[in-house]
Amino acid sequence: MAPLIALIVGTALARLAGLAGSTALDGWHPALRVGLALLFVLTGVAHFAGQRRADLIAMVPPRLPRPDLLVTLTGVLELAGAVGLLIPATARPAAAGLALLMLAMFPANISAARRKLTLAGRPVTPLPQRTVLQILFVATAVVISFGS
Repeated sequence: MAPLIALIVGTALARLAGLAGSTALDGWHPALRVGLALLFVLTGVAHFAGQRRADLIAMVPPRLPRPDLLVTLTGVLELAGAVGLLIPATARPAAAGLALLMLAMFPANISAARRKLTLAGRPVTPLPQRTVLQILFVATAVVISFGS
């Protein structure tokens, strides 16, 4: 739920900053970029932080090799994508790359839900809810990729 909150709050605060006179954030498109970037900073950092890292490694489907390396790689890509979203010249390709990354990582969420794993000591988000969130996050990235 924290990623959704980051997306909503980050977008809302960026939009308010735009309305208050920040020309770089004047409009919904730049505000969405900030919200999605905040989401990916939050999730990207989790790939390197203590117990969350261990939980994310456990989420990698067992048939895939080197889950530790995959978690590190996806964390780096999420953080790089977040930076890319904040640079107007790279925002569209960064958003497209993040949308593809989210689609590629979704099987790990399916696997984790089916195996009833935990994340930070709590059960992972149930698959129906996680699917709705994933659609929202991917749709946000697609809007940024193709929006004005």
